[in-house]
Amino acid sequence: MTHKLELVQWLSTIEDSSLINQSMEVRRGHKTDWWDSISDEDKKSIENGLADAKVGKLNSHSKAREL
Repeated sequence: MTHKLELVQWLSTIEDSSLINQSMEVRRGHKTDWWDSISDEDKKSIENGLADAKVGKLNSHSKAREL
């Protein structure tokens, strides 16, 4: 965590636009999609929910609260 804070402090002082742009490129290269980080079981559950929604197999909020 110390390194992270040091980087934040250092980045906040940078005025060199080329260094800022290089830092942004590093950041863009390290973005991860949340879909890739969830389990196969979670993915299947989401896909099932989307399929249900697509065919209108939904419950209202009030109906769900009754269950």
